[in-house]
Amino acid sequence: MKENTYYEEILKPIVQSLPEKPGCYQYLNSSGQVIYVGKAKNLKRRVSSYFLKEQQSNKTKLLVKQIADIKYIVVNNEWDALLLENNLIKKYKPKYNILLKDDKTYPSICITNEPFPRIFKTRNIIRNGSSYYGPYSHVGTLNALLNLISEVYNIRTCKLTLNENDIQKGNYKECLEYHIKRCKAPCIGLQSKEEYGKEISEIREILKGRTIELNKNIVEEMKKESALLNFEKAQVLKEKYLTLTAFTERSQVVSGSLDNIDVYSVEEDEDVVFVNYMHLSNGCINQAFTFEYKRKLDETIEEMLLTGFAEMRTRYKSRAKEVIVPFKPSVEIDGVEWVVPQKGEKKKLLDLSILNVKQYRADRLKRSDKLNPEQKQTRILKELQNLLKIEKLPLHIECFDNSHISGSDAVAACVVYKNGKPAKKEYRLYNLKEESGGDDYASMYEVMYRRYSRIIEEGSKLPDLVIVDGGKGQMSIAKEVIDNLHININIAGLVKNNHHKTSALLSGFPQMEVGIKPDSELFRLLEQMQEEVHRVAISFHKKKRSKRQLSSELSDIQGIGEKTSELLLKKFKSIKRIKEAKEEELIDAVGKSRAAIIIEWRKGFEK
Repeated sequence: MKENTYYEEILKPIVQSLPEKPGCYQYLNSSGQVIYVGKAKNLKRRVSSYFLKEQQSNKTKLLVKQIADIKYIVVNNEWDALLLENNLIKKYKPKYNILLKDDKTYPSICITNEPFPRIFKTRNIIRNGSSYYGPYSHVGTLNALLNLISEVYNIRTCKLTLNENDIQKGNYKECLEYHIKRCKAPCIGLQSKEEYGKEISEIREILKGRTIELNKNIVEEMKKESALLNFEKAQVLKEKYLTLTAFTERSQVVSGSLDNIDVYSVEEDEDVVFVNYMHLSNGCINQAFTFEYKRKLDETIEEMLLTGFAEMRTRYKSRAKEVIVPFKPSVEIDGVEWVVPQKGEKKKLLDLSILNVKQYRADRLKRSDKLNPEQKQTRILKELQNLLKIEKLPLHIECFDNSHISGSDAVAACVVYKNGKPAKKEYRLYNLKEESGGDDYASMYEVMYRRYSRIIEEGSKLPDLVIVDGGKGQMSIAKEVIDNLHININIAGLVKNNHHKTSALLSGFPQMEVGIKPDSELFRLLEQMQEEVHRVAISFHKKKRSKRQLSSELSDIQGIGEKTSELLLKKFKSIKRIKEAKEEELIDAVGKSRAAIIIEWRKGFEK
């Protein structure tokens, strides 16, 4: 059955009968497999949009061709739809849905489900009633917490399965940890289950970031013990208080009044979107995690952020009512306030989250570039393609520049870059006509016309992009050449600042300035191109000028003309070598009579 007929007879009736309510829809292929799961505020309107050809991207067209059936589930609101979509994606793992890339499992802190719980770092989550805090994307933070717990509390580190019956029977024996005062030996009854449990409760508060409330309780307890003249216990509590206070002050990034807040930021790169999540408790970040999603269709940044939000809420059970975000999502969620701060401490938190997500993206790109250098060049060229809004990836780029002094010894250079790297064997140097020498526009016209008329004549491949080292005028000249030769080449121009350094890119006609970040890889590539074509042009100009000056010095000798001068320089390369040449070498180069003139000329230097 043809595609249009199948839609009209099978799918269209389903789409038309969809309710205009929030929910999730599932696309199934001819084998009955779920190939895509989506959420919608209005099911009928959202699903209908997939079949409007004017709104279809190439990726959407591929998906639509495979849809054989449509199923849907109605829910109460958008938030329920978001959670349901997240669960269905995990269940079916559809081919065309965004995928959460867990390239590694971040460690968490585990408090075991035992009468006398153990505390340790782990990457394995076992659903046996144990409590897990994390994950921690920065292992240093996790280790700092474990060190704090070890310093303040004497929790057991052994792997014994402790229970009160065996303790009463004396089935255990104290270990070295007790003797070095790093454990209070609950195994032999020297620490009760209640006392041990109280310390575990305090540790849970620390891991939740609630050290301010904990410290208040410790201070109250310390005062009570002092009043009862239990000074040793009061001193222990004081040391605990000071240690926790110092840790809190080091960990606190904003005011302690900011409590139970989630922070999200998002960064994209081609088909990958990075989402950073942080949870704040009493001014301290006690949870931070950056993860990435692989785009499958044309999901927007907002959709990706909301998907990440749903993932974090279900995975880490956050119930924060205040959620700081870089932009306000269109989805309203009961019990959640979207906050887009413009200044103050909340803006500081958002900036910190953005810094983390950008750093994560940069680190991922560095690792990827090391594994696949060609991928890096393609990515940079793709960025250039998007900036210039050109159809083809500029794998073959040519740059032009000319050089002269007051119109004399005018030359031009064409440097070639392929796949983002200089192809030096394909560089070309041009001696320009005298009438073009003092006119930069005429020089540019001459060199480009010669270059591309020759390529057309030879049937060689034209470049994908031409970059001229100059402003709008040079770009206009380049366009005139291309129009006159009836060829199609994209043109861009490099703009220089007062220090003759690359500052921006010109694109289109009329020309528009395209800003590029000075610290970006694309900017460095363009700067390298500009410096390279300038270097090649200047070097050729100096060489030509030096040769002309030498030739002029020889031409001043009576009886030696310009052609003889060129023969001598071609043979000996410099005046010094001509002066040192043997008589036989001179005769071989210019003949006996002219050699005699040169020998006579040399005698003037020997006197």
